[in-house]
Amino acid sequence: MEQAQPTDAGAISVAGDDAVLPFAVEGLDVRGRAIQMGPALSALLARHDYPLPVSKLLGEAVVLAVLLGSSLKFQGQFLLQTQTDGPVDMLVVDFRTPGDIRAYARFDKERVAAMQEEGTLKPELLLGNGILAMTIDQGAHTSRYQGIVKLDGASLEDVAHAYFAQSEQIPTIVRLAVAEMMTREDGGPAHSWRAGGMLVQFLPQSGAKHRDLPAGDVPGGHLAEAENDAWAEATSLVQTVQDHELIDPEVPVERLLYRLFHERGVRVFEPSAVRDQCSCSRDRIEGVLRGFSAEEITDSIEDGEISVTCEFCSAKYSFEPQEFLG
Repeated sequence: MEQAQPTDAGAISVAGDDAVLPFAVEGLDVRGRAIQMGPALSALLARHDYPLPVSKLLGEAVVLAVLLGSSLKFQGQFLLQTQTDGPVDMLVVDFRTPGDIRAYARFDKERVAAMQEEGTLKPELLLGNGILAMTIDQGAHTSRYQGIVKLDGASLEDVAHAYFAQSEQIPTIVRLAVAEMMTREDGGPAHSWRAGGMLVQFLPQSGAKHRDLPAGDVPGGHLAEAENDAWAEATSLVQTVQDHELIDPEVPVERLLYRLFHERGVRVFEPSAVRDQCSCSRDRIEGVLRGFSAEEITDSIEDGEISVTCEFCSAKYSFEPQEFLG
């Protein structure tokens, strides 16, 4: 996707919610992307009766997948998936270029309820131990790329840093924030979700990659002194960002970037919209069912029909068994 010419962050009209904003701070040799999510995330989470901590955790995964998937320069798919032994044993986020997102969580209601009673509902404890896989698929006739990192009680921010240190090996810092919002409207209280995220990477103009530099760290000897100082300044600035600043509708992404980097000259590029959009369809599900054996079709019949519910968007599709048993 061709980007528009960069513009000073302090002089641009705001991108608004549900739009990824690429930016660059040339004075620090950093590039990045930032987003605030509102209606798209609210619509995605509203379809599922998740406990609030599970919704928040899935919201973080959605923001992370958007920040990573939106970097793809081709038509394709970015899939983020966890498999763990925690109460939330699976998160799946599917990002398809240029900006379609869908997601769901699988969890143990009894274990989550027990944690609520004990007051131990931290996101990292909900995940537990296992793996997080990030898969890039460019479509037919191409090979998939997959990076896998361990989940061992760390937050998704920490896991993202481990992923970049292990797979991309580019100095990177990630910030994620998700919050439930309650507002008052004509009909009474209204519930919604907001989220924000920022990904910043050290990418010198020379294009050189410092392959042995752990993400988010600046050990002596790995970078020239000026580069070391630049990355240290960038990370210290990003670490000052509070969660409420990332999600505040009164502090759009452009304003936040300007606050952080205006002394160095931050520039932003054309934003790309993100929308809540599932890729399921009756034709796709019918194609899957036609691959079932007669025994599997028979086992799928309930009340005289075959009913399939999409785990992502909760859409329901019904089929006559005879369509597949003829």
